[in-house]
Amino acid sequence: MNSLEPRSVLSSEPLRTKSTVSSEPRVIKKYPNRRLYDTVESRYITLTDIRRLVTEKIDFVVIDKKSQDEITRSILLQVIAEQEHNGEPLMSQDFLAQLIRCYGDAMQSLVGGYLEQSLKLLSSQQQLLREQTNGSMDESAHETLASLTQKSLERWRTMQEEVLRALDANVRDEQQVGAQDERM
Repeated sequence: MNSLEPRSVLSSEPLRTKSTVSSEPRVIKKYPNRRLYDTVESRYITLTDIRRLVTEKIDFVVIDKKSQDEITRSILLQVIAEQEHNGEPLMSQDFLAQLIRCYGDAMQSLVGGYLEQSLKLLSSQQQLLREQTNGSMDESAHETLASLTQKSLERWRTMQEEVLRALDANVRDEQQVGAQDERM
């Protein structure tokens, strides 16, 4: 992909603008003075505003004004760093250290996919819980939570089994390559 081609943060959600709905992501420009400019609202915005766009599922892309590089991931990481620093941390120091250790490892893409799928599963379970607690006034909240927890646990186990099978297959492939190299 060309660095000039904007990649959106949320491809499944349409862009919401002041006056129209568009399929193009909202463009945020980052100027050399480190300020962010929202081209839809025609104003400078902060990382808090970026967080609001994410939570409201507004599709956007951040472009470095000087280089024209797409830097959305970098800005999202800044939002996370600000949230971790100023709010109640979501990620422990141990988790962050383990995450850093995954970089450069043969399993890096697998770990990223695993974490992404885990968060999607958590999000869908939260949505299901909201729907069930709103829609079932006669069923106790405890029973609803227990049922959802059981379903979530089953999905989690299935996902872990798939990851472990992939890890095992990868280790066997590496061992076979290593054995072949030793014979040469």
